[in-house]
Amino acid sequence: MIVGIGVDVVDVARFEATLERTPALRARLFTETERALAVQSLAARFAAKEAVAKALGAPPGLAHLDAEVRNGEYGKPELHVSGRVAEVAATLGVTRWHVSLTHDGGMAVAYVIAEG
Repeated sequence: MIVGIGVDVVDVARFEATLERTPALRARLFTETERALAVQSLAARFAAKEAVAKALGAPPGLAHLDAEVRNGEYGKPELHVSGRVAEVAATLGVTRWHVSLTHDGGMAVAYVIAEG
């Protein structure tokens, strides 16, 4: 059963400019593993984190660092949650996450499904 769906779109150039203007933002938004990625991948992961919040109904207290996108087998993106995100997901009965990322034409898009 689908518990929630979230989608988000990020303008890569605008996102890159924001990271350059505010370097500390990278550490507030991304885990240590994610920080080393290219800006297109960071933009897609930021979109995924925003899509996670939407899939959960955007409850207060969610932190970007509590949702991490890792590359699984063959590069498939996998969502790993902790902290408040994991707490809210458990309360809603989420047992599985599906995430799709893309970036093309200067835009990054993430689609997240929370399944229970």
